[in-house]
Amino acid sequence: MTSKPTAKKDKIPLGQKLAFGSGHFVLNLLPGALGFFMFFLLTAFGMDPFLAGLLGGLPRIFDAITDPIMGFISDNTKSKYGRRRPYIFVGAILSGILFILLWQLDPENSQAYNFWFFLIMSMVFLIGNTMFATPLVGLGYEMTPDYNERTRLMAFSQSMGQIAWMIVPWFWVIIADPNIFENQAVGVNQMAVYIGVTCMIFGIIPAIFCRGIDAANMENRKRISFNTLLSNLKELFQSIAEVSRNKPFLRLCGATFLVFNGFQIVAAFSVFIIVFYMFEGSYVGAGTWPAWFSMISAIVTAFIVIPIVSWISGKFGKRNAFILSTALSIIGYVLKWWGFDNDLNQRFNETGFAQTLNNMVYNIFEFLNPYLDAAGMSWFSIDVSYGIPWLIFMPIPLIAFGLGGLFTLMLSMTADVCDLDELKNGMPRKEGTFGAVYWWMVKLGQALALVIGGLVLKLVGFDQNSTQQTVETLTNLRIADIVIPSVTAALAIWVMWKYDLTEDRTNEIKETLIKRRGELKR
Repeated sequence: MTSKPTAKKDKIPLGQKLAFGSGHFVLNLLPGALGFFMFFLLTAFGMDPFLAGLLGGLPRIFDAITDPIMGFISDNTKSKYGRRRPYIFVGAILSGILFILLWQLDPENSQAYNFWFFLIMSMVFLIGNTMFATPLVGLGYEMTPDYNERTRLMAFSQSMGQIAWMIVPWFWVIIADPNIFENQAVGVNQMAVYIGVTCMIFGIIPAIFCRGIDAANMENRKRISFNTLLSNLKELFQSIAEVSRNKPFLRLCGATFLVFNGFQIVAAFSVFIIVFYMFEGSYVGAGTWPAWFSMISAIVTAFIVIPIVSWISGKFGKRNAFILSTALSIIGYVLKWWGFDNDLNQRFNETGFAQTLNNMVYNIFEFLNPYLDAAGMSWFSIDVSYGIPWLIFMPIPLIAFGLGGLFTLMLSMTADVCDLDELKNGMPRKEGTFGAVYWWMVKLGQALALVIGGLVLKLVGFDQNSTQQTVETLTNLRIADIVIPSVTAALAIWVMWKYDLTEDRTNEIKETLIKRRGELKR
């Protein structure tokens, strides 16, 4: 296929891409930190695995309800600062403050008290986070009308978002290090403060520097006030109904639901498998390998996979890029069976090639360790005395195509869908509502995934109070870690097989909208 060159007026300046990417760094840092901190609900605060799963899932059902409301509000807001930016600014500050308060738990409290405190505070935190996240996503959909520039914007922002995933795995190491914090609970309390402040600083940047479409003369926007609450609700449901009748959009939601939440169900399993299977329950033996596994995954995703996916999309179309990247991720999930196999890792470590690699790593860290110690970063070091499980990194490049391709392409395709909606339903454009409904599907699925993930741990017999798990438990856990995301990814390919909003069709829609609005082509 031949891509149409991007007009100069439709290109997004690098500064705005960086600002938008800063927002996506926060969009990834908050849920990433939340996900890794959930591990400490079990180990630091003694929460039952199923209750911890409920705490991960139930608030997201509430969050999924607030998203469409926030999307409708931002779509119809009239402000000299634009439809989205005031909410992004205030939401970033609220998100940071409320995240800090959320994690001020005390292990001396009863399990029931901590459960209800965390549940209620999670819902309050998610209100602030919705005020930030939903308008930010909507802003990205309207920053350019160009088919390929949308993909480039989303690729850029997703790469910056992956920086968060290079950082968050180390929270697990830092919090658990007795040389840094007196116990894990104190580590969680204090790290939450650093994360919250960081999110406030980076979160307000897109509100200051990014620019969306000029909505000053946008027609048919609804008045937002307490007096119009009932009529607003009616209009909200009408907007949601219009969005829900958009067949290409439903395919995007269905595929995202499957790929992302299939991954989310087993997201924490790699840590458990490394610690309890590969290192027999020894946190000392496992050391920093779970963190290195996650960080390298993020690096590969940001700097290799996302640029490749963006290139494939430009050459062969977004649908084909999604199908290929998702198929590659399935191969990666299957390879985890061998990558996380103890015997294979041991045999590989006995080869001359592995021993050369081990010596190289040993020499590098022997040189770095004095500097790391002086900087208070001894937790970043690697202990090679237990051997290096090189093969766990083998599936990473393929697995990374799953999520790396997913959000880069789906967010770009959702922007195309917003054009289709304007063609069919007219003004006002509903980027906020589309973004809200899309993330409603993500969060509803994530809520189910976190509950199911806790349930799977329970069903395979995982005992959070024991450092030793049975062979049967670990075997079943490894099988679930592979089968669940592979099956959901395969179903997502089936859902997207007949997606028909191609580049040619999108450009036809764009030209029709330009004529309808009376805009001048430049």
